[in-house]
Amino acid sequence: MTLCDAGGTWLESIVLPANTGERAGALLLFEKIKATSWSQNLTLIWADEGFGGVDFEAQVQHQFGWKLDIGNKEPGQKGFCVQRKRWLIEQVFGCWGRYRRLSRDYEQSPACSRATLQVASLHRWLRRLKPAPNPHPPFRYRKL
Repeated sequence: MTLCDAGGTWLESIVLPANTGERAGALLLFEKIKATSWSQNLTLIWADEGFGGVDFEAQVQHQFGWKLDIGNKEPGQKGFCVQRKRWLIEQVFGCWGRYRRLSRDYEQSPACSRATLQVASLHRWLRRLKPAPNPHPPFRYRKL
């Protein structure tokens, strides 16, 4: 489970066994986040349909004070269509997939998996701050 901000920046994650449900994992992540100093600035959480349900949304609102906004498909939608705000987390997961140690489950402990996520996120931010120089000169037509 991972929480990112609206810009795709990693904020917090928790590594759980595969037999843990999405909602149970989300509650564990939310409890971990609630203990941080920056959680008081959190008001809205975007989530996909796996976290939907009036009961779960009410539980998050009551227990943590955060509004849970579920990104549902449009009525009558068939096939693939870009959903609002879902591309943010998918982009982060796609960037993490480029790292060899995150492409498969190589780690033996959840702490090592979480640390690898942190390193990948830091590397992503460092590349944003100082991009690698382009070794190829810009394209230009030959002079005739």
